[in-house]
Amino acid sequence: MAGSKGPRMGGKPKDSARRGKKKISPISTGRLDYIDYKDVDLLRRFVSDRAKLRGRHATGNDSQQQKVVGTAVKNAREMGLLPYASRVTTMRRGRGGRRDDERGERPERDGAPEVDALEMDESADGDENEGNE
Repeated sequence: MAGSKGPRMGGKPKDSARRGKKKISPISTGRLDYIDYKDVDLLRRFVSDRAKLRGRHATGNDSQQQKVVGTAVKNAREMGLLPYASRVTTMRRGRGGRRDDERGERPERDGAPEVDALEMDESADGDENEGNE
């Protein structure tokens, strides 16, 4: 009983945690000997939609295959066959979760006269000319 801490609660051993099915690499299923950087269709399987290299747990590669895939993706990017990054546009909301159309019009400030930008430019030009005379 030196290593035992008593009876376990739940009755299941700790190692029988829920594990998913092991992912099988497309390299081993295709029985490929060499990963060519020009094979863009194969390399796209190892790259996410944002052009990031997927991890080993997502692709099923072992460490040696993952290293070869990473090198091939880098070469394909350098040659212009794969993008370094792809733009993903999303609508972002500001702080507070309100959108502009929900806010309505801005209230007018008290005490500040409304002046157009053109009127301000004209008055600034007139002041300069008066001082030179």
